[in-house]
Amino acid sequence: MTAPLLEADALVRLYSTRRGLFGRPTTVQAVDGVSLAIEKGRTLGLVGESGSGKSTTGRLVLGLERPDGGRVRYRGVDLPAPGSRDWRRLRARMQMVFQDPLGALDRRLPIALQVREPLDVHGVGSASERAARTAELLAAVGLGVHQGQRYPHELSGGQRQRAVIARALATGPDLLVCDEPVSALDVSIQAQVVNLLVDLQAQFGLGMLFISHDLKVVRQVSHRVAVMYLGRIVEEGEADAVFAAPAHPYTAALVSASPHPARRGRPRIILAGDPPNPAARPAGCAFHPRCPVAASVCRVESPALLPLPGGRHVACHLAQDGAQPLRAAV
Repeated sequence: MTAPLLEADALVRLYSTRRGLFGRPTTVQAVDGVSLAIEKGRTLGLVGESGSGKSTTGRLVLGLERPDGGRVRYRGVDLPAPGSRDWRRLRARMQMVFQDPLGALDRRLPIALQVREPLDVHGVGSASERAARTAELLAAVGLGVHQGQRYPHELSGGQRQRAVIARALATGPDLLVCDEPVSALDVSIQAQVVNLLVDLQAQFGLGMLFISHDLKVVRQVSHRVAVMYLGRIVEEGEADAVFAAPAHPYTAALVSASPHPARRGRPRIILAGDPPNPAARPAGCAFHPRCPVAASVCRVESPALLPLPGGRHVACHLAQDGAQPLRAAV
């Protein structure tokens, strides 16, 4: 087994909030001890409800935010300090695909100029080589030369996201962090962009962290899946195994809500209430107020993320005791 392309170990990110001008500051733990690994040529899907800490985790692994605890290693070496010269040089190898393509592009510049911009910033090749590289990138994502001369508002949403992907690939990165890359697109266009990402991964051997709340998309692109709830990973394993037999009740509820022919006629698991306020995390397992099978131990003791047979890790007292929470329902 080859060494991971990128490893994150026990990442923590805290934010301080204040209600009103004279309110007492409150600490919110957006990411709480998250560890993950991304291998070259493989995709790790990161799923969970809004507010679970997925996007913050993506920014932490790229060094766009400084963690309050833990560390990130790229090819076995600790990530340089954000903003340093070494970090800027490394960013050529690690790129991000944003959720809103129109917001990620400069509306005042033609698409081709924006795709070429990373080559100019990092001083890649001569002027003629950069122009040729820009044309290759546009073709690789399915855009023509004439579309490269247009401005972002003149393209469709899918075409804009293709341009964002082309720009992310300009410097030949090893790693892509895709933060909800298709959620802003029409359903008819989502499959095209997802298929494009899969093809580009096979062509360039990219490692990908694919962040999404849409399990249908994650199932299509991911080799492994990590499920987040309130800043923590509650289940992680091979995608086929997690979707076929989720071991954590939260994962089971997410899977039951995702349409799939194999589950036709089976009841959907409806979770009670909303996710708790991160600033007032429940005692014990954070999921226990919404969990339909919570036991007394869940209310007082927070479960650790421990290994189970088959290379899976689960943070659930019941799963670790050998039970199969909600397995029959999904």
